[in-house]
Amino acid sequence: MRDFRRIRRSFGRQHGFGLAMTALALVHGASALAQDAAAPQQGAEAAPVDQIVVTGTRIVRDGFQSPTPLTVMTQEDIQNQSPTNNIADFVNQIPALAGSTRPSNSRLAISSGLAGINTMNLRNLGEVRTLVLLDGRRSVGSTITGLVDINTFPQSLVKSVEIVTGGASAAYGSDAVAGVVNYVLDKKFEGFKIDADTGITDKGDGFNYSFSGAIGKSFAGGRGHILVAGEYAHRDGIFEVDRDWNQQGYRTLVNPNYTATNGQPQNLVVRGAGTWNATPGSIIRSQTGGATTLRGTYFDQGGIARQYQFGSLTDTSQTVGGDWQINDTSRRIGLDATDDRRGVFGRLSYELADWLEVYGEASYNWNKTLFNAGPQAATFTLTGDNAYLQQALGSAALVGVTSVSLGTSAADLPYRKNNSTRETQRYTIGAGGEFQMFGNKAVWDAYAQYGQTDTHELLRDIMNTSRMTLATDAVFAPADNALGVAAGTIVCRPTLTDVTNGCIPLNRLGVGVANPAAVDWVMGDPYRDQKFKQTVAGVNLSMTPFATWAGDVSVAVGGEYRKEEVSGFVPTEYQSGWSVGNFRPTFGSYNVKEAYLETVIPLGLGAEFNGAARVTDYSTSGTVETWKAGLTWQPIEDIRLRGTRSRDIRAPNLNELFQSGTSRTNTFSTASAYGRFAGATFRELTTGNLALKPEKADTLTLGAVLQPRFLPGFSFSVDWFRTKVKDAIAQFFADDIAQRCTEGLQSFCDAIVADPLGDRDYFVSASPFNFAKVKVRGIDYEASYRVPLDQIFNSSSSSLTLRGTATNYLENLVDNGVSVPIDSVGQNSGQTSGTPDWIFRLSATFDTPNYSISAVGRGVSSGTYNNTYIVCTTNCPASTAANPTIDSNHIDGTFYTDLNFTAKIKVGGSDGQLFFNITNLFDKDPILLPESGLSANSTFSDLLGRAFRVGVRFKTN
Repeated sequence: MRDFRRIRRSFGRQHGFGLAMTALALVHGASALAQDAAAPQQGAEAAPVDQIVVTGTRIVRDGFQSPTPLTVMTQEDIQNQSPTNNIADFVNQIPALAGSTRPSNSRLAISSGLAGINTMNLRNLGEVRTLVLLDGRRSVGSTITGLVDINTFPQSLVKSVEIVTGGASAAYGSDAVAGVVNYVLDKKFEGFKIDADTGITDKGDGFNYSFSGAIGKSFAGGRGHILVAGEYAHRDGIFEVDRDWNQQGYRTLVNPNYTATNGQPQNLVVRGAGTWNATPGSIIRSQTGGATTLRGTYFDQGGIARQYQFGSLTDTSQTVGGDWQINDTSRRIGLDATDDRRGVFGRLSYELADWLEVYGEASYNWNKTLFNAGPQAATFTLTGDNAYLQQALGSAALVGVTSVSLGTSAADLPYRKNNSTRETQRYTIGAGGEFQMFGNKAVWDAYAQYGQTDTHELLRDIMNTSRMTLATDAVFAPADNALGVAAGTIVCRPTLTDVTNGCIPLNRLGVGVANPAAVDWVMGDPYRDQKFKQTVAGVNLSMTPFATWAGDVSVAVGGEYRKEEVSGFVPTEYQSGWSVGNFRPTFGSYNVKEAYLETVIPLGLGAEFNGAARVTDYSTSGTVETWKAGLTWQPIEDIRLRGTRSRDIRAPNLNELFQSGTSRTNTFSTASAYGRFAGATFRELTTGNLALKPEKADTLTLGAVLQPRFLPGFSFSVDWFRTKVKDAIAQFFADDIAQRCTEGLQSFCDAIVADPLGDRDYFVSASPFNFAKVKVRGIDYEASYRVPLDQIFNSSSSSLTLRGTATNYLENLVDNGVSVPIDSVGQNSGQTSGTPDWIFRLSATFDTPNYSISAVGRGVSSGTYNNTYIVCTTNCPASTAANPTIDSNHIDGTFYTDLNFTAKIKVGGSDGQLFFNITNLFDKDPILLPESGLSANSTFSDLLGRAFRVGVRFKTN
């Protein structure tokens, strides 16, 4: 019997906290290394100082400040304020990032390969429009869409994360439409360090632990350096929801009393409601023939037939009151994934001459996730002579009945699971240095890099639709049958004529009635293996060729070659015939050749111009140009004004070009905008389009930075931004197609038909095209204030640091050229549905020589469930598909508080830290949504509640 409901935690419970304690012992063994490393450190000081390269520009020049807004998070910030042992969870708290995919919100990414990854999404413009870099270089994607999984980075070596919030394609190439997130490694780390931590929620679930270490040592008088790092992390999954906030029956119901003229709203937001047309042991939704009304007959424990008690209000799928709590789909879903990751990183460098350092890097990362993707909810039909139906209801109740339609959440079947494994390896060789050119310092670098990700996208316990159809069609065997079984034996009807088909009849009427052998026969574990390859070579030169009366003119030039490839394998039996997955292998490749030039020209009177241009040639879509023009002006020391105008691009990725077909299943919303499709199930198929061309984006940012001399340590910046994307690559998915069809557009109705497999109600066809326009506007705010407390208390060695970041999103408009564009800002309904008006994060850190305390406040503003709704309770206008009416459209915002305490200790001659972290200190609920399933916003809120983490860090020099 397949049953993964119980996930054992014995190893973690016994050994997770032991990892933290092991660090205490290991640090003593590091003492000798610390003494050895100290000697060559002095030699290293004679070497050239590491160049300061700021993300967002290729110019290397002391004192240059890019006109593009930049947010930097230091290693100290990460250590003191990260809510988990995964750096992506910390970075995604920054307000400029919105709508990123994480393990907790990718539960239903069953067929796309996205489940379990950690990505970055600037401005909620889409993750494919955010360029993620590691040390200023691209990294191979972890999905066919090219998304880089932050889990593949050596997190123990990250010394800072830099976020450029503005177009940067002229500097870095394709995909930097919304900006760049660059993870910077401590490549010259000296000594030994080790970190270990463990955590759990206050509900006793979500247990996790991690362990990481790094060793770095100079040699040959400081000319050479070797660095090795490794890490291992584990997190228990949470596969059933037992949180109180999920059991309230918070739903949107179609008002059964609504008419176009009676002034009532068409939709009602209610509590104490549930889905009636699918129960754990199945429920009869409708019938054909017969005098006895069977609608509402459901099958309980042991197959006992009972009558469902409908509540005060009932639509086609939900009811208020009555037996609303029978449906269990809101409980049998997951909150978090089981996650295991491990990785190693190595780097060797040697300075052959003052102008030439060569290096090589290699890394390997392995990540595996397991997640509950929800119950096997389905609709199915039984004929009147079905053996199990006859047993449950008796022949008298079925006189004249030819068939019944049922809905089920299938309590006897194991829930669906994502169980993906990813292996990523990167190899880099390079060289660089500085020398004199035109009488000034010039900096150069060249590198070649190969990256490869191998994915095994495994789905567990997935329904084979043809076998399920065979097993469901159970009848009593007649006398003298071909099977040779006794008359009255329950068998699969098709087996009577095909005795070798192996079918085992399955009873779907009740809880605890299914034959385990039948369950095993109808379930399978389809999978897809994919290989993503990335080959990159680049060269860059930054120099100061001449000067004008206003100062030195700096120039950076360079070029890059990149090749992206995908190949795959799917066994024939897994390419079709399954309720989800239906994977098909994808094959394809493209290459890119590009060259750029960037310059910084002082204009005098405190003004400086920064411009860049890049020419890019794609093997699939031809040549495109990108550019940037920026200006900074500092009229006085306290104020700096900045602005940038850029043209950026995003080329179609491997998935959009070559996808051979990806299928997904889901359920349409119950809202009235979906018309006859409301509450129905669907299967969707997407294929690639080789005719796609690059998207083009125009970005304008205007801002100011205030650093008043009368208030030392204070800094404030404000930046207004606007990005317009044309020829945006997009597609209409099932929800859009159903709504447009409901509005009367026949071309959309042609794309949605009855599911020919019969497992779902509808089948929907979709492919990407360059047809959309996207516009995003907003304002970023950032303020920080650091106060050394010796200014207040004599001889104090402490300091107080305050920092706040916030983004006020003003507009996020997608115009598909068909429907009326809807601004999704303020729509708090989830990852792809909208962006809150405000996302904010505040922190305060009190730091002393012996300990530090950090407090973080983070959250989003309140908003709407859907910006298309017209809110009214009486005298409502006629509801339309484009603007349905509803009695309440308010969704609360949220505010979470995190607390961290770090004690600074000495062990041997080593610096150490003991830390304790509480996330969601006051155990605030997530943002609740009036809908079935999870009923919460899993992207902008905390699903787990209060959580604790404790750990140790040690470092020798």
